[in-house]
Amino acid sequence: MLAPERRTRADVIAAATIAVLVMVAAVAVWWNSDARGTTSVVAESPVGPPPSALSVPESVSEIWRTDDAGRGTPFVVGGTVIASDDHTVRGLDPATGDTRWSYTRDRDLCTVVGAWDAAVATYRDDRGCGQVTELDGGSGAREDQRTNDADDPARLSFDGTYVTQAGSTRLEVWRSDLVRTLEYGRVDAPVNPGSQPRSGCTLISTSSASSRVAVLERCPGETGLRLTTMNPAPKDATVPEVYGSTVLADVSPDVETARVLAVVGDRVALYLPPSDTVVGRVALFDGSATFLSATPMDEPVTTTWPTARASDLVRTGSVLVWWTGSVAVGFDQATLERRWVLPTALGAGAVMAGQLLVPVPGGLAVTDTESGTVSRTLPVDREDRTAPVSVTALGTRVVEGRRGADGTGTTVVLG
Repeated sequence: MLAPERRTRADVIAAATIAVLVMVAAVAVWWNSDARGTTSVVAESPVGPPPSALSVPESVSEIWRTDDAGRGTPFVVGGTVIASDDHTVRGLDPATGDTRWSYTRDRDLCTVVGAWDAAVATYRDDRGCGQVTELDGGSGAREDQRTNDADDPARLSFDGTYVTQAGSTRLEVWRSDLVRTLEYGRVDAPVNPGSQPRSGCTLISTSSASSRVAVLERCPGETGLRLTTMNPAPKDATVPEVYGSTVLADVSPDVETARVLAVVGDRVALYLPPSDTVVGRVALFDGSATFLSATPMDEPVTTTWPTARASDLVRTGSVLVWWTGSVAVGFDQATLERRWVLPTALGAGAVMAGQLLVPVPGGLAVTDTESGTVSRTLPVDREDRTAPVSVTALGTRVVEGRRGADGTGTTVVLG
């Protein structure tokens, strides 16, 4: 039988030294990690969305309000009102305005969007707005996270299937687990060199649907803006699958207000501003970026991408409502022909009980989605009767996002 091994004093000292070094390394990793600068407070119990409204109420009044630093238009996910400030995303009780959950980082919050019953937030790092976290809307619990190269600023949008992050030089498309399905534009360290169809272009505007991503871009040496349509989820996320690309010869690359309005099925709608030779119009293209038709657009357009809010475009079944910054215009979703115009609108509005509630000076216009006819106006007392207002319906409540001239604003819940 072998005698047990005896540890010497040197062995004990060496073991203790290794343990101390491991502890110091662990502390150093924690000290420099994102976890040290993150505070996550989850709700005691998640809530679900309230029942849908059966009718538009006869009147509304303010229930509560809170300041919002303007890092995103207020929205509703998981039965919770989402607001944000410089570093924090908050989930608010729709009945009281109390904070149900919060997520705070020691980084600047770039923007936040509602998607998949969650709040998707991007934070700034040394590679742009590339720190991404998905927060459950009902509880605030962290779900998926990712880190990527990104522009700053970079806009987030949700099309019902995918979230798109787009800036002036690159865009990415993510599925619900935040796995990237498409990378387009600037690629600093390409996995597949030469896989991008063009280089050095500036992204002017983009929109997406489950079947298409449309990008309007300005490319070196081209005399007009270029429209490109792609698969949002190609076989290889680093190799775009382009369906078609067209240079718009009559649209100067210097225009500022041209934008992709919407992708509807395999159709793409663009707003093309007036020039010395053509009037402003909404142009319809097929899924291969081939021109189909155009509808004149005489009303002034003051919203520009990417500063335009996601709430400036609302789908109401068969009608697409666009707030231009001065009027609300209803388009047929199938043909994109104009159906109606509401000239006093302060935003595109939101659907409640089959009616469109459009913010107007002094209230909310109860509007028929098909004809644009206003049946009545619910009085709402706002401090500024002309400032833009985003609207979200939450059961029988209405959430208004009111923006000030300095970019900050107020979230107000009416009921």
